[in-house]
Amino acid sequence: MTQSFLGRRGIAVAPHNLASESALRVLREGGNALEAMIAAAASIAVVYPHMNSIGGDGFWVVGGASGPLAGIDASGASAAAASLESYAQRGVRGSIPFRGGVAALTVAGTVSGWGAAHALAREWGGRLPLARLLEDAIWYAREGIPVTHSQRAATAAKREELQGIAGFAETFLVDGQAPAALSRFRQPRLAATLARIAEHGCDDFYRGALAKQLAAELAAVGSPLTLADLAAHQAKRVDPLTLSIPGATLANMTPPSQGVVSLMILGIMQRLQGWDADPLGAAFVHAQVEATKQAFRLRDQHVTDPAFMRIAPAELLRAEVLDELATKIDARRAAPWGRRTDPGDTVWMGVIDGEGRAVSFIQSIYHEFGAGVVLAGSGINWQNRGCSFSLDAAHINALAPRKRPFHTLNPALARLADGRLMVYGTMGGDGQPQTQATVFNRIQRFGLEPQAAIELPRWLLGRTWGSASDSLKLEARFPKSTIETLRAMGHDVELLTDWDESVGHAGALIRDAEGLLMGGFDPRSNGSVAAF
Repeated sequence: MTQSFLGRRGIAVAPHNLASESALRVLREGGNALEAMIAAAASIAVVYPHMNSIGGDGFWVVGGASGPLAGIDASGASAAAASLESYAQRGVRGSIPFRGGVAALTVAGTVSGWGAAHALAREWGGRLPLARLLEDAIWYAREGIPVTHSQRAATAAKREELQGIAGFAETFLVDGQAPAALSRFRQPRLAATLARIAEHGCDDFYRGALAKQLAAELAAVGSPLTLADLAAHQAKRVDPLTLSIPGATLANMTPPSQGVVSLMILGIMQRLQGWDADPLGAAFVHAQVEATKQAFRLRDQHVTDPAFMRIAPAELLRAEVLDELATKIDARRAAPWGRRTDPGDTVWMGVIDGEGRAVSFIQSIYHEFGAGVVLAGSGINWQNRGCSFSLDAAHINALAPRKRPFHTLNPALARLADGRLMVYGTMGGDGQPQTQATVFNRIQRFGLEPQAAIELPRWLLGRTWGSASDSLKLEARFPKSTIETLRAMGHDVELLTDWDESVGHAGALIRDAEGLLMGGFDPRSNGSVAAF
């Protein structure tokens, strides 16, 4: 088992080592956690292009061991022209396609989040200019990065589906094929776009000359987004949702994020007994899977753009609600499932600086390569988050103009009763709250260090990429007794490979009461922890 990584003056974790190193460079130069995260966010958008892009959305939860917490919602709304009627007129029936211009129907909020984070960093005393924070990303886009095995595999798997989508082949393929692992991958158009943002500021993406360019490029690929949609977008500073449980106060993002689901799962589990004897045991897996089923059912009834919700998100965290959900769980038998969950490609990253200020951050284009569309001049791969809208007018997440879609993205932060501060998270669509609960419980309830908590085999209830089954998927490294017991309890168990990327790229950082720093990264990714 790899040992956890240690530090004293600053620490960062990311699913690609170049992103965590970008954060560390900023910390070494005296930058704070927010400044370091902007640098990491820009770098990961370049060096992990199948998972991420500046054409996506982002969410931030930030704060220290005490005092107020803050959140930044950098998710984009649908186009004003995107309605049930307009999509019917386009001939779209049943569901919104995953790919192409019709899927690129929501504003990309990521860059606005960088701007809001940079403004908040100034309130923390930050002094580094945006141009410095984007320096690494611009260099990597212009000069090139080594293609990871993950990028090569994802490109090969999606080549046939995406090669006819505008801009995909010329950006991501080499002679019509996926690039070879460890070959050099350059993105000169994206480098120029990032350089423009560095010079003119994040607002240029939405209300400047860059916005006008993006609007024209989006129209050319058939997106309903317009210059007015870009201009209407603003990142929002929000108060995160919180939940107190024995030994910890948990924080996560407000809707349209599913952060409330992560909190619900942990709240339900605190009401269950007998599952905390073995971090690889069937009782632990069963309790969390059943808590997940209950939380997902309630989520699917209520969580969407908060402007369209019928109840306040905090209502889902009331003790009476969690008590009732816990009573529905049978400690010996799996409840029926049979629903389709959402896979997704995302990156979670964390930073804690020497002053004890922490950032939990997540950035995504939804599916691998988002809508598959790469804009001709700017080189931006646009997200397909809008395909999560329903075309059923009665659905809670029904498509409507200027509505934000439901988001699987959720960054987690916890203040533990012993004085520790923890940020943790993962990529993976509906797997995110499941893996968050696994990592948190293995650290807080079982007493494991972050690296051990992340490296132990994990599971996922629902679909993975390219899979239509909603089985309970376990990495094959689980003990045979755990697998057999879960099957006997009625779970539809499917085995994955020993170290399977589909269970997510998790990470966790901890600062203890004395200021000592510890972190863990996911060996299923290309990630690392960087500390000093």
